[in-house]
Parts: sequence; C-alpha cells; structure tokens
Amino acid sequence: MKFPNDADGEALQSLYKDGVNFKKQQSVEFFVAVPDQTTGEKLSVVLKEEGFNCFLEQDDETDEWACCCSKRMLLNYNELVNIQKKLNNLSKPHGGYSDGWGVFVD
Repeated sequence: MKFPNDADGEALQSLYKDGVNFKKQQSVEFFVAVPDQTTGEKLSVVLKEEGFNCFLEQDDETDEWACCCSKRMLLNYNELVNIQKKLNNLSKPHGGYSDGWGVFVD
C-alpha cells in the first residue's frame, strides 16, 4: 500500500507494516492542544456538539493541556487530514490547534 510522504502518511505506513487491518474500523484519537484548562473545557463543549467524543487531559511532564477526541473510523489518509483540518478550524478561535492523532490497535 502506498501513502503520501508526510507525517500522516508515514504514520499510516507504520501501522500498515505492523499489520493493522485497514478494512476494519479503528479507534483513532485526535489531539487538540489548548492554552489552559478553562479554554479546553470550553472547546470540549464545541467539539462534542460537532459529534466528537472528547475529554480534557493535562500532560504530567509538560503541564500542557489537550482535548483528546476519539472516533471509530477506517484508516483513510484523506479522512484523517480532513478531520484534523476541521479540528484546527474549530479550535483556532479558542487559541488551540490540531496536534496529531494516534490509534489504539485492537
């Protein structure tokens, strides 16, 4: 399988090499960096209204905050990029930005 030559494509290539089934929906977690807890709580409400399952989390080492949004979906490059763009657009007015994604392999 061939993937674009960027961070998302490389992540998908790695998952493919690890034997992840791309024909089965996976639980994908998208991370949205936010400046602080209060902003994260407000943004979580917005993201939930847009259909994302979200929770707010603070990194123990860096003390940075992030909204973690999960979605079950097929691992599709274009869909992953589009969701990140949507998260970026929704979070920008709150001082946040899309900060990657990950998969919890079943």
